[in-house]
Amino acid sequence: MQEHLSLDHLVDEAERIGVVGSPSSTSEIALDILAGAVNKKLVGELALFRYHQDGLSHYALGQITEVKLRNVWHEDPTMRSLIRQRGRVDTVSERQDTHMGEMTISAVFSAGPDGYRPSILGTVPATGTPIHLVNDATLSELLSPYRDQLFYLGHVYGSKPLLPLWFKHFDTGPQGAGEAYHLGIFGKTGSGKSVLAKMILLAYARYPKMALLVIDPQGEFAQEARGEAVPGEFQLPMKEILNRLGKPVQVHGVKDLVLDRWDLFEQILLESGFFQRLGVKAVENQRQAAEVISEQLQKDDIRLASLHKKESFRKVWEHLQEERILVRFYGSKEARERVRQQMADTNPNDLYQTVWLPVTQLFREDRPGAQKVEHLLARLFAPDQDQRPLVVIDLSVEQATQTPGSLNTLPLFGGDQSQPQSTPLFWNEMIQALVIKRLLEGIRTAAEYAYKQNRSLNTLVLIDEAHRLAPREEPENEEKKAVRGILIDAARTTRKYGVGWLFISQTLSSLHREILEQLRIFFFGFGLGMGAEFKALSELVGGRSKALDLYQLFRDPHSSFDTAGREYSFMTIGPVSPLSFAGTPLFFNAFNTVKAFLNANKLG
Repeated sequence: MQEHLSLDHLVDEAERIGVVGSPSSTSEIALDILAGAVNKKLVGELALFRYHQDGLSHYALGQITEVKLRNVWHEDPTMRSLIRQRGRVDTVSERQDTHMGEMTISAVFSAGPDGYRPSILGTVPATGTPIHLVNDATLSELLSPYRDQLFYLGHVYGSKPLLPLWFKHFDTGPQGAGEAYHLGIFGKTGSGKSVLAKMILLAYARYPKMALLVIDPQGEFAQEARGEAVPGEFQLPMKEILNRLGKPVQVHGVKDLVLDRWDLFEQILLESGFFQRLGVKAVENQRQAAEVISEQLQKDDIRLASLHKKESFRKVWEHLQEERILVRFYGSKEARERVRQQMADTNPNDLYQTVWLPVTQLFREDRPGAQKVEHLLARLFAPDQDQRPLVVIDLSVEQATQTPGSLNTLPLFGGDQSQPQSTPLFWNEMIQALVIKRLLEGIRTAAEYAYKQNRSLNTLVLIDEAHRLAPREEPENEEKKAVRGILIDAARTTRKYGVGWLFISQTLSSLHREILEQLRIFFFGFGLGMGAEFKALSELVGGRSKALDLYQLFRDPHSSFDTAGREYSFMTIGPVSPLSFAGTPLFFNAFNTVKAFLNANKLG
């Protein structure tokens, strides 16, 4: 019981701000604020009170969500008339003020012979029960059995104590959650979403047997992982920290990925405008032509990895002039003649260099450092690694250039000799969607295979710009519809396989509802306090009006006078903290300096 006495001593030493008032309930405690604390900032503060329940000492913690002032004399009509004339009445004004607060209980601990255990507020303590401000010493003592598991993203909202969080790996065993769960980070541009996501990645990177995969459409995470500077004042040295943790880091750009499916080739060739250049105008005819060419190349025993060679293009050029090929996508003789005439007027060398080569480079295996998507995922998910890696897939447009190396530079059909040159890969949003679809299919297949082997993949997959990949509205093309469908299915099914997802999105209302329903842990930054966003937020928080009122007090970080004064505030819901097992929201200000983050988590 010495530990309990120690905690009691710390509570007694903590600043007393008020007492339990009336009316109070097991979900919200009324707080009568003491005169000495009325001039303190109390909203957002973490508070604690002791009480007895079932013969044991209990400690209830919660955040103060609202402070009210009441003066019954000022509400009297006669007194109001007097105040209107004089401005104040010395015997009544200020002296008769009462300050009341609302405290939402988020966690309760009972003190037993085996230490502090989670409990519930099963009764309401007596009025006059002292309420104290929580400090770091109190939290450290209360959570002493879990110190090694705690991780810190910032301070209690508007206060000094660090808010303890925990991010457990998805397998069984020490510090394991026993299952995967999905997370979501939401907020406007500039609200601190990306920085918070990087900090969370580092929390999971502490586990050697946990794999991390980042699908990065914008390239920001890839820059950090390479050790490059990114815009913004919070320059988190991710590469250096990961090296210190012993976590292998792999960054693969577009030029490092080898696509390995014939159906992808057909779709990308169709998107490239190759057949349009040859006079095939209707989209349906172009689709049929792509299927016919793909089928014919496979009959000719040409591998996907060899499509970039000029011999492969010559075969395609010859096939497209054969009647038996043309008739399969053009029944009209006039249309077939038009295609032949257009081909006669087209420079095949130019078509090869500007369209065929940029498309087929995506399937070429002999590029330096390139590997198939299937092999990349197999290495990521391999269970026998002492340190499983963090892999970042950089799908930004800036990465879609490469030097083809030792290509045969002789012209296809005679003419002047061309010079070696850098060939950009064919890349746009549709191709990006196809590559993401291929990655998602590979993840799902690997997860299902591991499940059959009774093995958890113990992997977190981070998806940036999630509202673009899984929008609530129907996407405009089939490829994006397919990506959305796979993501929705993955959110429903992969949790039992040990694969969790971290979705980052600027909006709540535009992300597909089924994905939102599968999330266990939420982080809400600034910018969701109006219109459709606030309506979606209200539904997720469950109508807790006091919590929503506190959320609406969040300031735009960029409204501060200088960068040092910026506050990146977040509301979090879910089992992410030992102080939130009651399911109530917690509020915190994320670290705004790298040094504070590193020191708090002993990563420096």
